[in-house]
Amino acid sequence: MGTASSLVSPGEVIEDGYGGEGGEACEIPVEVKPKARLLRSSFRRGPRVIGASFKSTGSVDLEYAAEYERLRKEYEIFRVSKNNEISSMQKKEAKLDEENKRLRAELQALQKTYQKILREKESALEAKYQAMERAATFEHDRDKVKRQFKIFRETKEKEIQDLLRAKRDLEAKMQQLQAQGIQVYDPNDSDSDDNQTTVTAAGTQCEYWSGGVLGSEPSMGSMMQLQQTFRGPEFAHSLIDVEGPFANVSRDDWDAAVASLLQVSPHVPQALWSNTVRCYLIFTQETKAELDVFITKHSPVLRRMCEGLGHFYLNVCFPEEATASYAVERKQEIERSSVCVLLLKSTVTSSVVEDCEEAFVKNPDGHPLVLYLRTEEDHNLTGPTRQLLERINAADKAAKVKVVDHSGSAEEGADLIYAQLEKVIKQELLGLEGADVDSKDSGIEEGHEEDSGDVLWDLHDEQEQIESYQQACNSTTSQLGFQKYIDRLNDMIAAPPPTPPLLVSGGPGSGKSLLLSKWIEQQQKQSPNTLFLYHFVGRPLSTSSEPVLIIKRLTVKLLQHFWSISGLSMEPSKILEEFPRWLERLSARHQGNIIIIIDSIDQIQQAERHMKWLIDPLPVNVRVVVSVNVETCPQAWRLWPTLHLDPLSPREVRSVVNAECQSMDLKFTKDQEKKLERHCRSASTCNALYVTLLARMIISISCWSLEKSLEQCLQCQDTMSLYRQALKMTLNSLKTDRERHIMREILCLVCASHNGVSESEVLDLFPEVELPVLSSLLYRLNRLCIVTLRCGLIRFQHLQAWEAVRLEFLGGGSSSAVYREKLILYFSQQLSQDRVTWRVADELPWLLQQQEDRTKLQLSLLNLFVSQNLYKRGHFSELLAYWQYVGKDKSSMATEYFDSLKHYEKSCESEDSMTKLANLYETLGRFLKDLGLPSQAVAPLQRSLEIRETALDPDHPSVARSLHQLAGVYVQWKKYGNAEQLYKQALEINENAYGAEHASVARELESLAMLYQKQNKYEQAEKLRKVSVKIRQKTARQKGHMYGFTLLRRRALQLEELTLGKDSADCAKTLNELGVLYYLQNNLDAAKVFLTRSLEMRQRVLGPDHPDCAQSLNNLAALHTERREYETAEDMYERALDIRKRALSPDHPSLAYTLKHLAMLYKRRGKLEKAVPLYELSLEIREKSFGPKHPSVATALVNLAVIYCQLKKHSDALPLYERALKVYEDSLGRSHPRVGETLKNLAVLSYEEGDFEKAAELYKRAMEIKEAEPSLVCGNAPSRHSSSGDTFSLRGPAPLPHVPR
Repeated sequence: MGTASSLVSPGEVIEDGYGGEGGEACEIPVEVKPKARLLRSSFRRGPRVIGASFKSTGSVDLEYAAEYERLRKEYEIFRVSKNNEISSMQKKEAKLDEENKRLRAELQALQKTYQKILREKESALEAKYQAMERAATFEHDRDKVKRQFKIFRETKEKEIQDLLRAKRDLEAKMQQLQAQGIQVYDPNDSDSDDNQTTVTAAGTQCEYWSGGVLGSEPSMGSMMQLQQTFRGPEFAHSLIDVEGPFANVSRDDWDAAVASLLQVSPHVPQALWSNTVRCYLIFTQETKAELDVFITKHSPVLRRMCEGLGHFYLNVCFPEEATASYAVERKQEIERSSVCVLLLKSTVTSSVVEDCEEAFVKNPDGHPLVLYLRTEEDHNLTGPTRQLLERINAADKAAKVKVVDHSGSAEEGADLIYAQLEKVIKQELLGLEGADVDSKDSGIEEGHEEDSGDVLWDLHDEQEQIESYQQACNSTTSQLGFQKYIDRLNDMIAAPPPTPPLLVSGGPGSGKSLLLSKWIEQQQKQSPNTLFLYHFVGRPLSTSSEPVLIIKRLTVKLLQHFWSISGLSMEPSKILEEFPRWLERLSARHQGNIIIIIDSIDQIQQAERHMKWLIDPLPVNVRVVVSVNVETCPQAWRLWPTLHLDPLSPREVRSVVNAECQSMDLKFTKDQEKKLERHCRSASTCNALYVTLLARMIISISCWSLEKSLEQCLQCQDTMSLYRQALKMTLNSLKTDRERHIMREILCLVCASHNGVSESEVLDLFPEVELPVLSSLLYRLNRLCIVTLRCGLIRFQHLQAWEAVRLEFLGGGSSSAVYREKLILYFSQQLSQDRVTWRVADELPWLLQQQEDRTKLQLSLLNLFVSQNLYKRGHFSELLAYWQYVGKDKSSMATEYFDSLKHYEKSCESEDSMTKLANLYETLGRFLKDLGLPSQAVAPLQRSLEIRETALDPDHPSVARSLHQLAGVYVQWKKYGNAEQLYKQALEINENAYGAEHASVARELESLAMLYQKQNKYEQAEKLRKVSVKIRQKTARQKGHMYGFTLLRRRALQLEELTLGKDSADCAKTLNELGVLYYLQNNLDAAKVFLTRSLEMRQRVLGPDHPDCAQSLNNLAALHTERREYETAEDMYERALDIRKRALSPDHPSLAYTLKHLAMLYKRRGKLEKAVPLYELSLEIREKSFGPKHPSVATALVNLAVIYCQLKKHSDALPLYERALKVYEDSLGRSHPRVGETLKNLAVLSYEEGDFEKAAELYKRAMEIKEAEPSLVCGNAPSRHSSSGDTFSLRGPAPLPHVPR
């Protein structure tokens, strides 16, 4: 039996029999004495017993053992219970830890919620304070308006009393004059058209708000202003209101003419509207010497000439040894070429014959052609060469090929080729008046109206938008599955006002741009009364995504349709602020709808901030359509009516893929089609861009089988990965490492640039690259939807392509700085060579800003020609942003410019350099004036004036320009006397230099008129304004308007070639269109020839009773009316009316159109009785077509009332006027100008009937409407469209859509 300490050794583990946790054994401090000592102590307790046995001693041991066992058991029980308690406490501790963690997480969530609520509270408080500020501003404005209205009411009440007194005095005077036998008023017949509706009792018609603001006391003269002619009401725009193509195009409205011309001419080749002059050179080894001399000596001259005019120039030629491997590229380049040149001697190769067949034989009218033939006595033409020349001669029916026959040296031959090409480029491609004009005189400065005012129009920005629209319209995908969306768009546009902007949403690549382009194309044909303003936003940070430039472009296009761009601020903040005001004012003058389309608006920098006008109520006849990506659409815009583009259906996927396969003569098997359909079912794989790119990639991998290509491409699950795969695939398809390197470098340069790079710039940057290689590469990349050529620049087709290149080749953009440096070096070299083109001005400052090199950026801006280029092209905001980035305020910037000019002046010695210096000083003065620094603008303008007076002549027109600009500063200072003196000096110089009917004279008269109006000299202002408008109208007919006139001339030359084939309906349409174009150029003799040919061909092909023949008869009748050959015109109108009565329904609008114009002619010839039934029938047709409450019906009512008044049937005219007034008020509003016109009519009618008080009341209300109307234009403001009739599109007559009000 051992001691208690022997039961458990220290360090041993005691197992808990109850399932509890084990514990480590420890020594228990219990003292147990040895057995011997126990025995001794027991003997001491009592008397010692002699003879005691060992049995008693063993019993003691047993007692101690029992005690020990009892204690041990108690200890074990105690230990187990304590262990259980410890285990329980540990479990509770774990539970409490978990609860603590949960509570901490809840606490953190509550803290986040609290922070969010706190931020929302702060935002709400800020919004509250802003609302309170707006409310305070509104209260202040309301009180101000109340005060003004009180003053206005008191003033008008006094005017009414004065008017009544004047009326009584005038009546007394008239009675005295009549008693003396004096005729008071003898009206003259008016040649104005029927849309001029305001009449007097004698039947003349009134001017459309042409008078200045009348004084407070009306006189007899002011009442008689009602009896002047005016530009008539609804939709009228032309000086004559005529049939067919003339219905929508006015010679006074060139931009509208060009817009109509481009939208209805889809068959115009790309070379017509391309910004690059591409010269395709076909040569043989015998003429290679001439080619080398031409490229080395003359090409740089042609390139500088084209760049000076804002175009690119590119020589395209394929070496003879490489022609076989570039067959597709050669054909494409011939199609895209602007001019083709063939250099021959005695022999030809097969490739030369192929190119000549394509350029000279199959399509001789597609572009200008030049044939250089080197003849020598000892070299006779071979048989193939002779046969080729015979085929070219046979195809050249119109003798358009320019032949250069030469027998001298190669250098002389190259000189002759250059002379002929220069003439072709200037006259036929760029539309310049003469071939011998110098580039500095060739239409850029001339087109900008002698560079006298603020140049707001950048042709390159507009060119980019036109090409974006054209490319989208010509896309093969644009017609697939979009009709349902187009119908829904039409329904949304037709919704009753007020209508918020319409949102077209969809994922990237879903086809939003294609849908909008297709819809615009259809609407322009179906709704000729609608004015469309569109803008396609490019990738971020490009010029097309700059908000100020977008709004300014839309404003200028809007103003151009209303005859004026004067009064538009150049200050960026004011441009954004004033756009909704211009839109509201001009929409009141336009009688159709105005639709604004902005594609990819979410790509605009800070779109919500700069497009605040979208959330304001729009005018009743204005609709706005914008497209956005679903992911990036601002939250505030999501409440607008939305048209969401759904993913493509399987049928649409098959349609897209089959269309691509048919172009390559390939066909998928059923299994492959099923694979494609299964793959293109997710949101990222069933959009139009992904499916198109997928199909093109599959059929473009020539080195693999179709099945392998399909498997490879189906691994890409979204458009971005597919684009990256396309880049890798294209790299692998190239033959050499050098070509792969070139492809990477080109794409990286395009990605790093501001707006892209041109082909000529690529060839400059990589001299080792040959054009065939570049052409082939661009063809492949274009085929795979990666790049495109737009405005002569290589750009990315889609934002995803740009992003893919950035990720694949630029490491997500980290390597962009290297390529920006390459471009900076290239453009800096051009700058050092004094080659300041629009490309240098666009790219160099932007690249330096991206590189954060403020020093070099400031130096580039101080190159005065760079700043001048930006300013004159209207990039005012961009120029200002660069200076702000440099850290200069307006004053220090002005000082920097002035110091730089002083330094430049020291190097100017020749007359030419002094002229440039004067232009720079003038530009600086105008720039500072636009910045609101008139005091600092005076010095450079004065210096410009001094230089011109010294270097040129005091009577030189350039001196007048300086005087004009200086006068503008004095107007800002309100020193009207000084300004008037300077304007008069400029007017005198221009009259002496150009004559009394020049645009410069009109400009000075207009400026004087505005000056007089500021001084309340309304009568003087009105006289000058009328003269200015007449001059502008006359010069517009003679010269045309800037870029539009050039396009018209180029288009006429193209169409003339298309009319030489066999008789057909299309050829007759072309002849008719050509007649329109010559009419627009004021060449009435040529217009008559082509319109007559169109009529004769239609009669032969379609029959004499076809409605198209009626259109030709109408056009010819309008032409004879213009030439005052009224009998012939009357006969043709009657024939047209007879055809349309038999061919069209009785309520057809085109029939009403013919009736109206025949009635106009009857009225003009005094046959009023014959005109009445025609006007009545026209009114009946309009009521059936548009409903009784349409503005067009009101116009017909007024037209009929005119005739009744001329026939002295005042009782019949009065209800017609009253009904027209009611319709105008209900449909257009009580303050619309058309209401004012009708009120003036009624005032005159009441005056003639003797109801003078009613006449005064009506006249007063008409004057209130007139005074409330904003003065936007100088003189008449022709609208862009006609109310009915054939459109410019040359299609058959069709009813116009109802325009909801």
